[in-house]
Amino acid sequence: MTDAPKTASVINRPAITACIILAVIMQALDTTIANVALPYMQGSVSASADQINWVLTSYIVAAAIMTPPSGFLANRFGRKRVLMVAIVGFVVASVLCGMAQSLFEIVAFRFLQGFFGAALVPIAQSILLDIYTPEERGSAMAIFGVSVMVGPVLGPVIGGWLTDQFSWRWVFYINVPLGALAFAGVSYYMRETKLNVGAKLDWLGFGSLSIAIGATQMFLDRGAQLDWFSSLEILTEATIAASAFYIFLVHTFTAPRSFVNPRLFLDRNFSVGMLFIFIVGITYLASLALMTPYLQTLMGYPVVTAGLVMGPRGMGTMVSMLLVGRLIGLVDIRLLLVTGLLLTAWAMYDMTGWTPNVSEWTIAVTGFIQGAGLGFLFVPLTTVTFATLSPEQRSDATGLYNLSRNVGSSVGISVVSYLLIRNGQINHATIASHVTAFNHAFNNAAVLQAFSPWRASGRAALDLVIQTQASIISYIDDFKLMMILSLAVTPLVLLLRRAPKPAASDHAMVME
Repeated sequence: MTDAPKTASVINRPAITACIILAVIMQALDTTIANVALPYMQGSVSASADQINWVLTSYIVAAAIMTPPSGFLANRFGRKRVLMVAIVGFVVASVLCGMAQSLFEIVAFRFLQGFFGAALVPIAQSILLDIYTPEERGSAMAIFGVSVMVGPVLGPVIGGWLTDQFSWRWVFYINVPLGALAFAGVSYYMRETKLNVGAKLDWLGFGSLSIAIGATQMFLDRGAQLDWFSSLEILTEATIAASAFYIFLVHTFTAPRSFVNPRLFLDRNFSVGMLFIFIVGITYLASLALMTPYLQTLMGYPVVTAGLVMGPRGMGTMVSMLLVGRLIGLVDIRLLLVTGLLLTAWAMYDMTGWTPNVSEWTIAVTGFIQGAGLGFLFVPLTTVTFATLSPEQRSDATGLYNLSRNVGSSVGISVVSYLLIRNGQINHATIASHVTAFNHAFNNAAVLQAFSPWRASGRAALDLVIQTQASIISYIDDFKLMMILSLAVTPLVLLLRRAPKPAASDHAMVME
C-alpha cells in the first residue's frame, strides 16, 4: 500500500508497536481459530459439511476484496482513523459472530469481520515502516512477521481449548479484550498522518472486480447443492461473474488509470509469482479446512487434541521463516522455492497414506513439515516476485499479490469441500456395489453377527463402515490433488529471473 507521509514525531515507539502488533495478532488468530470449532458450529446452526465452510470462505473473500483499497482509505482518511475504525468494526463483527443463531447470520457476520479486518495488517506494516529508521526496519519486520505467524500456531490450540471449556462462541468473544487494548493504545499513542484529500479510487474497477469475486465464490459454494447449471441461481451467478470480470478487463485495459495496472503483468517474475501464491493459498488453507473434520469426525479426536496436533504446522512455518531469512542472499531463491514445494508435496503424499488409525505423532510431524514448506515459500516468493518491479509499482503489486493468495484460499476451500462430498458419494456407491448378501465374507459367523444384511441393525452397521471407508478415500483424493498441484507448479521456477539481494522490509510483504 502507498505510504503516507511520516508523522512529525513519535510519542512512544514501543507502545505503538505493541498496540498495532496486538491488532495484527487479533486478525491473524481469526484465520485459523475457528477451524477446530467448525463441527460444533455446524450442529448449532444446522448446516451441512460443505455449508459450514462458508464460515471460512466468507471471511477470506471479504478480506480479498477489501485489502487492495486499504492504501487509498489510509491516504484519504488517515491511518489512525482507518485503523481505529477497522479495530472497532472487527470486534463488533466478532461479537455478532458469537451471538449468531443461524448459518446465514454467522456467514454474514464473518463477511463483515473480514471486511473490517482486511485493513489491519497492511496498515500496521506501513506504520512500522514509517516509525522505524531504514536500519531498524529489518528487526521491525521480523517482529511483524512473527506476530502474523502466531495465528496459525496458537489459533487451533486456543480455539480448541475455548470450545472445550466454554463454547465455540468464545473463539469470537476472545477478540473483545484484545481489540479493546489495541484500540485504547492506538487512540492514545498514535498521531494522525496528513490526509490526501485528492486521493481517488477507481470505483468501476474496484466494484466490478469485487462483484466478480463474490459471484464466483457463490457459484462455487452453491453449485454442488443446486446441481450446477440446472439451477437458475447458479446460471445467474455465473452470468454475473463473467459479465463483471469482462467489464473489469475492458476497463483495466482502456482506462487511463485503472484499479489494476496491467503493465505489472509484463514483469515475468510478478506474473509467475501471482500463480505461485494462488497455488500456495489453495494448498495451505484448504488443507487446514480438511484437517478439522478429518481429526474430529473420522478419528474422533476431542477438540483440544485436534487443536494441539494441528499446532506444529504453524510452528514449522515460523521456524523455517527464521531459517530462510538467513539463507536469502546466500542461496539461490529459486532453490529455496523448490525446497518449499517439495516439502509441501511430500507432506501431502504422506497424508494420502493416512487412515483413522494414524498416530498423533505422525500428524504433528507431517504438519510441521508442511508448515516448514510454507515458510520456504513465503519469504523467497515475496522477494523474487517484487524484486524486478520498480518501487512505485510495488504498492499496487502488493495488493494484487495478496488478493491472489486470498482468492486461491477461498477457491481451494470450496473446491476441496465439493470434491470431498462428491467423491464420498461416488466411493460409497462403488463400495456398496460389492456388498451383497452373497458375499463370501458373510460366511464368517462374527461378521454375520455384526453386519447381517438381513437385519436392520446389520445393514445400518454396514452402511456406517462403507461411509467411513468412502470418506477416507475421498480425503486421500483431495490430499493427492494438492500434492499434484504443488508438483505441477514446480517447473515454473525456471521462468523466474534471479533476484538481487532483497531489502529487509520486503521479507514480510507477503503477510499483508
